[in-house]
Amino acid sequence: MIVDSHQHFWDPAAAEYRWMTDEVAPIRRRFMPEDLAPLLAAAGVDATVLVQARLDLEETRELLRLAAATEFVAGVVGWVDLTGEDLPDTLAELKRGEGGRKLVGIRHQVHDEPDPRWLLRPDVQRGLRAVGEAGLVYDLLLRPRELPAALEAVRVLDGLSFVIDHIAKPRIAAGPHDEEWERGLAPFAHIDNVSCKVSGLVTEAGWRSWRREDLAPYVERVVEWFGEVRLLFGSDWPVCLLAATYQQVYEAARALLPSENAFGANAIRVYGLEAA
Repeated sequence: MIVDSHQHFWDPAAAEYRWMTDEVAPIRRRFMPEDLAPLLAAAGVDATVLVQARLDLEETRELLRLAAATEFVAGVVGWVDLTGEDLPDTLAELKRGEGGRKLVGIRHQVHDEPDPRWLLRPDVQRGLRAVGEAGLVYDLLLRPRELPAALEAVRVLDGLSFVIDHIAKPRIAAGPHDEEWERGLAPFAHIDNVSCKVSGLVTEAGWRSWRREDLAPYVERVVEWFGEVRLLFGSDWPVCLLAATYQQVYEAARALLPSENAFGANAIRVYGLEAA
């Protein structure tokens, strides 16, 4: 069972996505299951984890409805207001609703918060505990700036399962080393409740000039840190289309990741993908 642990659906004509500036104009259009299905079939991918793309509870409901109607979507990582007083009730309502059995995780665009220590705010910590109590995973969308606070958070919340998206977005385009990223991510190697997605790499590299050799030093480091059982392959489709096709991303991951577990077993275990 091959699982893509990170992909998106959206329709900018129906809702606002503030991050969709002119810089990402090629992907500022509708992407839905019928667009992805033939790409999965061509690559031999069986199932996906669908991930939120805007800070809107209604989007989470929409994604769960899409998941309910889309056989290949095995799980949804949605968005909720972590600081909301009624968060436990909101999570319970989502799980009871259409597609609710496919809700496997929660995510917030932490790297867009002005405060690099946002994850350590008491109201956010309370929300993260509620996510864990609901039996869900928390996806960490970070850049190197937020890694120190994330490290403190995962150490405190050792009962919650975390997944770091896009290997925390190192500056691949700048060269084979990002010292701030290395200092920040390496300590997670010793924390068992944290996994890491090998995803989003081509858009952190040179969009028009990247080669597998550019990605290799970064993949080698996360393989060293997270090993065979805590890495998950993700395409980051359709964001990846800014720099590569789905097939190119999949083939690069196949060439760079040594373990078959990253392409299915780890995602199934970490997210508890019943449908898979």
